Amino acid sequence: MKIFHSIKDFSSPKKTILTLGTFDGVHIGHKKILERLIQQTVDTNYESLVLTFFPHPRMILQERSEIKLLNTISEKIDLLEQLGIQNLVIHPFDESFSRLTAEEFVKTVLVEQFKIQKIIIGYDHRFGRNRTADINNLIEFGKKYDFEVEQISAQEINDISVSSTKIRNALNEGNMFLANKYLGYDYFLSGTVIKGKQLGKTIGFPTANLSIEEDYKLIPQKGVYIVSSTIDNQKVFGMMNIGHNPTVGGEELSIEIHFLNFDADLYDQNISVSILKHIRAEQKFDSLTLLKEQIEKDKTQTLEYIKALS
Repeated sequence: MKIFHSIKDFSSPKKTILTLGTFDGVHIGHKKILERLIQQTVDTNYESLVLTFFPHPRMILQERSEIKLLNTISEKIDLLEQLGIQNLVIHPFDESFSRLTAEEFVKTVLVEQFKIQKIIIGYDHRFGRNRTADINNLIEFGKKYDFEVEQISAQEINDISVSSTKIRNALNEGNMFLANKYLGYDYFLSGTVIKGKQLGKTIGFPTANLSIEEDYKLIPQKGVYIVSSTIDNQKVFGMMNIGHNPTVGGEELSIEIHFLNFDADLYDQNISVSILKHIRAEQKFDSLTLLKEQIEKDKTQTLEYIKALS
């Protein structure tokens, strides 16, 4: 997949079939559109092109927006590449870009820069300054500038009835079953393993402490989760705690993973952790002994879950 970090950077000798959007999560609803895009470039002289934006438009256009995203940019790139997209343009979204009129966007970006043959878009997509243009305007522009417009109908999208917002809500509630169902894959966190306070080691449950650089990445509800990761081509399972370690008076939010039947130095390594199931909410215990007893129960539940998978 070719990656371009600005609309102006894109270049191709071929015409393109394009779709655009934030595609946060690259969930099953997005995949329906993206797979149609890919299918229409098979055995043709056209190339598939996805236009997305960063920062997320809501971060720029909504004052005090605290939106958290399902994917970091690198995660989104990986997910789109796995689908087979040929070209990805990640355009820096700013106020200047948001002021383009609908026709300026169509003429200068879609027609002159991307040389589109067709655009595939959802029935409810709005674009241009103040989001004033809709699918009907786009169809008229298609006639004027000689490109096709394919509309994803309300029925097709409603058949799936999924949105990035629904997934964010599910994660904020710790509902991994619903979030993963809507995503079509297990929600994951990517980061670097750093040194922690070594508390887990003192009670027999050493942990890998995950540091996530991107502060816009959505971290699920605090609590204990069953997780998996692939490390050195080996799939390993574990338990992850997201929280403040209230038993020992912790203040900063930490993400700690205790991997089962796995012992290796992971410091400074970048790992990705898939979240499979929420076990329980974060709790404060009266002693480290009681905390250890609860972790033993969590481990038993985790092992039973893993056994059921095999």
